[in-house]
Amino acid sequence: MHSYKELGLVNTREMYAKAVKGKFAAPGYNFNNMEQLQAIIQACAETRSPVVLQVSSGARKYANQILLRHMAQGAVELSETYGARIPIALHLDHGDTYELCVSCIETGFSTVMIDGSAHKFEDNIALTKKVVEFARRHDVTVEGELGVLAGIEDEVQHEKSNYTDPAQVEEFVKKTGVDSLAISIGTSHGAYKFKVKPGESVPPLRFDILAECEKRLPGFPIVLHGASSVVPEYVDLINKYGGKMENAVGVPEEQLRKAAASAVCKINIDSDGRLAMTAKVREVFAKNPKEFDPRKYLGPARDELVKLYKHKNEAVLGSAGKA
Repeated sequence: MHSYKELGLVNTREMYAKAVKGKFAAPGYNFNNMEQLQAIIQACAETRSPVVLQVSSGARKYANQILLRHMAQGAVELSETYGARIPIALHLDHGDTYELCVSCIETGFSTVMIDGSAHKFEDNIALTKKVVEFARRHDVTVEGELGVLAGIEDEVQHEKSNYTDPAQVEEFVKKTGVDSLAISIGTSHGAYKFKVKPGESVPPLRFDILAECEKRLPGFPIVLHGASSVVPEYVDLINKYGGKMENAVGVPEEQLRKAAASAVCKINIDSDGRLAMTAKVREVFAKNPKEFDPRKYLGPARDELVKLYKHKNEAVLGSAGKA
């Protein structure tokens, strides 16, 4: 058993309470490799933002759970070199089984998500409650989910979305004991979030559902998944240098800022990071096809990620200066 506390990590309880009170959202940034993690820590430390380092089941397999533990510990120490020891949580994103959540808790994760949204309501409650009961013994916080987000990202895949039913949130939270709740109000996973024709606007998020959930659960931490904006400049750059990403659109940043000023305490951003990294790697190869040193193309990609995450913290999430 490896406790997250030994690694210098924190759970999300205090972080989310501060976010709800301060009308901002903590960033939930997914990572798969060293460069992504370096960029997240540098950007958040330099902007003095708390951060939730998110690892999907697929990313955990890719990076290796042993290395992940040491990378998380290194991330805490790295943040201090930028002059700020910021609150850092290590989170399992979209855990789908009790066993996976237990394994993550036992290997140093400070927070886990158990996503039972694809199950019947009663089965979702039972599964989530079981995870919460185990997590409580180790002071690990748990995120549950009601409603289904469409789209594809890592091993999470749903063809259609189902909005969260506000009438269910009170019962779910009371019976499961979760610390935060992910809801579905129109965001979706991946880079192709909406089907819009040229000249059409992206459909607005269902702020009426969010408001009703907030009314029924006053002060309770709400989470938004699938909230990348699919930054147009990165999509254009990818396409310019040989990529094929037609009609890739995301959630407008002004809508995310509005959500962050409500009860939404964490906003998950993964695809934007992938796009930024891919765009810069493609650019390097296109301009210098003889290049084969990974540092020469992953370095610029990392620098672009730092720029992206700083922008998110300062202009979208409102988390800058809140560490």
